[in-house]
Amino acid sequence: MSLSTIKLSHSSKKVQGTVQLTGSKSESNRALIIQALSKGLVTVENLSAAADTVIMQNALQQAAASSAQTTTTIDIGPAGTAMRFLTSYLNLVKGQFLLTGTARMQQRPIGILVDALHTLGAQIDYAKQDGYPPLSINGGLRLTKNCVSIQGNISSQYISSLLLVAASLNNGLILDIQGELTSRPYVTMTLNMLQEAGVNYTWNDNSIEIKAQTFKPTTIFVEPDWSAASYWYAIVALSEDGAIVLPGLKAHSLQGDIAIVDIMTHFGVASSFQEDGLHIAKVSQGTDKQLFDFKECPDLAQTIVALAAALKRDISITGVETLKIKETDRLAALKTEIEKFGATIVADNNTYHIKTEVVQPVEHITFDTYEDHRMAMAFAPLALVFKEVSINEPQVVEKSYPDYWVHLEQQGFQIRK
Repeated sequence: MSLSTIKLSHSSKKVQGTVQLTGSKSESNRALIIQALSKGLVTVENLSAAADTVIMQNALQQAAASSAQTTTTIDIGPAGTAMRFLTSYLNLVKGQFLLTGTARMQQRPIGILVDALHTLGAQIDYAKQDGYPPLSINGGLRLTKNCVSIQGNISSQYISSLLLVAASLNNGLILDIQGELTSRPYVTMTLNMLQEAGVNYTWNDNSIEIKAQTFKPTTIFVEPDWSAASYWYAIVALSEDGAIVLPGLKAHSLQGDIAIVDIMTHFGVASSFQEDGLHIAKVSQGTDKQLFDFKECPDLAQTIVALAAALKRDISITGVETLKIKETDRLAALKTEIEKFGATIVADNNTYHIKTEVVQPVEHITFDTYEDHRMAMAFAPLALVFKEVSINEPQVVEKSYPDYWVHLEQQGFQIRK
């Protein structure tokens, strides 16, 4: 969808039906790195259709076809996961690589991960600004050192990036996590997927050890995306009468965003895992819970902030400091957008209070997306509250959920240019 703006409305305010979500982007991108390192022993099924996953596939194909005599430029655009994972992976591929991305990607820090790889013996230089992409990587060197420390409260993707390549390093890896670990479920996801592919590990206190070892023949099946499911929870919560079935989602998931099941009980949405998938339905107004901690599921924060603001419900959120270094500064973007209808965010150290006492009813409202797929998907459901919602740059959803607008139309949303 190459439109600059779309307008959404929903006449009945009722949603009911089945939505087939794409595979998890988080699982897919980990599975692709594992597959590449396994040299054909691992196959992957139900890959995400998200642009980020397509970018990762193309980048890995480029790397495999690279020549040791020339520099291969790999441009991952806005794909943050690809940038982090490839920063480690390309060190194991013989060749010279320039790993780059969009202007915003070149503003997102990578220094902590690069420092860790330098400790292991990698040859990585900054092509422009120290601490940020683009990166010049001399791949194929023997990385014989195996002990490294890394901060745990910046981005779990740095840790996952190192863990994914650990078994393929000459002497394995002992990773010491310094301080509090943010987004622990994503690290657990990485380790569980490695284990599924035959890689064993130990995790004692803040130290994770993976010895040098080979992968085993296996097929990794990618579960549907729980992050995408969160938007359907918001839609059901904002509807007058809502019931949606999401096939393939299970009660036991590797994805940390399954936390949405518990969170949404406080907004009146019940979940039932049945043979045909996850059933969600609006059953009440929810509870009076006010404080929500997103430390282990930061990608859900935008959904909940937009939802609470639209419901005129004051809440407080914590565990969201990593949102400042995402596709945009998501906290600043959220504040700007909810202020368009009278809500706001007040910072109190690392706790953020959503205030809605002066929220005003508006018929028409336009939301900006800041080149951030989650901004578009978090605010689109507000068409169930306001008469008409406009979303600028709607194509950003292709990054993780390319069928989002099609699925909304199937559930009664009217969408026009």
